[in-house]
Amino acid sequence: MPLTSAAADAFGVVTICLVAILILFGLLCIAYSFYLRSRVHSQGYFQLSYFSGPWIIRIIFILFVIWWGVGEIIRLSLLRRKGRVLNALDYKWQETVCKGYIVSNLGFAEPCLLLTLMFLLRAPLQKMESGILCRKWNGRTAVYVVLYCLPMFVLQLLAVLIGPQLRKDKSISKRFPHYFTSAAHGMQNAAASNTALCTYPLLNTMLLGFFASALTVYLFWLGRRILKLVINKGLQKRVYTLIFSVSSFLPLRILLLGLSVLSKPEHFLFEALAFSAFLALSCCAGVCICMLVYYPVADSLALGNLRDLEVSRRYADEHNETISLDANQNHLEESAHLSPGRNSDASTKRGSISFRACQRGDETPPGPFVELSLFSPGRDATPPGSPPLLGWPMRPLVDPKTGQGTEFSW
Repeated sequence: MPLTSAAADAFGVVTICLVAILILFGLLCIAYSFYLRSRVHSQGYFQLSYFSGPWIIRIIFILFVIWWGVGEIIRLSLLRRKGRVLNALDYKWQETVCKGYIVSNLGFAEPCLLLTLMFLLRAPLQKMESGILCRKWNGRTAVYVVLYCLPMFVLQLLAVLIGPQLRKDKSISKRFPHYFTSAAHGMQNAAASNTALCTYPLLNTMLLGFFASALTVYLFWLGRRILKLVINKGLQKRVYTLIFSVSSFLPLRILLLGLSVLSKPEHFLFEALAFSAFLALSCCAGVCICMLVYYPVADSLALGNLRDLEVSRRYADEHNETISLDANQNHLEESAHLSPGRNSDASTKRGSISFRACQRGDETPPGPFVELSLFSPGRDATPPGSPPLLGWPMRPLVDPKTGQGTEFSW
């Protein structure tokens, strides 16, 4: 089915809108992370430093998502039609842009995005002194992400550069069709003969598929270890959601990109498959940002607010105790003024209170007394019957067998 301009523009507009929403949400999470970091340092929430430890890697993860989203916009045929931005370039430059998109997104942005996700999941399983609490953890992790992505980047680059040379060899071109290495397709329409539409070379898609499959297997292994340590049902739901989203949306994207070679970019089927592949990874990225960036920061700020509420409650209790003591003291002084003989001790020293025990058979009428329940314990004690501070002190629990933490930062 030939692709109409209205359908192509509709896919392009929806893609741009979804990328804009994803970018805005990512920037909001970045600002949220900076806000948590500032509160940790300015208001003395040093117990929250464990949860705000991987803040740089979280921001880098969002930046990779933004990079990938911008590349998906550059790929759109919406920008290549007559009178549009990229249509001013000749065919050779448009083809170069498509090759750059393949290397940038499939060779760098997506692998780095997946690797950063794995490092964020692996961080709580490391030892405390070499993990999140270590000052060098963020920088060291960023270097590891780039180094581990480098082989994938080189393979994708070689596939894009060597692919056109392989098509010139007749013996090789018979074995490998043009869609195996072609990154751009020229429109057959005479009015748009200068337009090059981006495609997904099957060789590059296969390389990304192998890489994603290996990381998916590693994700299941990490998830199994995490679920053994997590005892909070809320965190268990987050882990299950994360594993399900990555293990389902990521293979779905690879499958849809592979099926896109069955149709030409001028047809509706190709645009539908390409848009579905984009939608799969955008949903996966959105879920990962929520689970690994937004929710941990929100939980940390909630714990800080709980501490503020507890301090305010204790201050209010102490203020009420002071008022009660003053009221009872005034009552004792009035009683001592009315009957000085019975309360001589209370009238000799301000602030002292006498308690008299009344035994059975004691003929002496009891003097004034004060209910002990009016008093709360000392300043540093916890009132009896009241729950302890929620989540304080926030020290990562350590498994005695492995020496690894069981409190998670997400």
